[in-house]
Amino acid sequence: MARVVVGSDEPYPVAKFVVEYLRSKGFEVEPVGALREGKPVPWPDVGFEVGERVARGEAAFGVVVCYTGTGVSIAANKVKGVRAALCFDAQTARGARLWNDANVLAMSARLTTEEVAKEIIDAWLSVREPDPGERENIEKISAYERR
Repeated sequence: MARVVVGSDEPYPVAKFVVEYLRSKGFEVEPVGALREGKPVPWPDVGFEVGERVARGEAAFGVVVCYTGTGVSIAANKVKGVRAALCFDAQTARGARLWNDANVLAMSARLTTEEVAKEIIDAWLSVREPDPGERENIEKISAYERR
């Protein structure tokens, strides 16, 4: 099964749940940040590491978690080739994959319950390929990055 890199700046229960839930789905999960270190790690470092691993092709996708989800999503999006999406519900996660070809899922530890995390992940995984009608828009992002 595919490899997924999951990072969090603090060892939040929902982040630990995401690791276990993805493993239960058959993914090889590599924890980073506080999930690996067992202590707080600066959120920019978590976003950068997950983003870099995804951009290098070492993971099929990444998941990042911080208190609001905003910081790690901003940091991950600084990595060339990353399209991180902060998702609070299943429909946003599905749309991020379908219309934006997002490759890093960001979630809020404050707002995301285990049940909602499960729904978000299932929706994210339900999209195998981005909508062909969005190919041109997605390519605009890549072209902009290459400038």
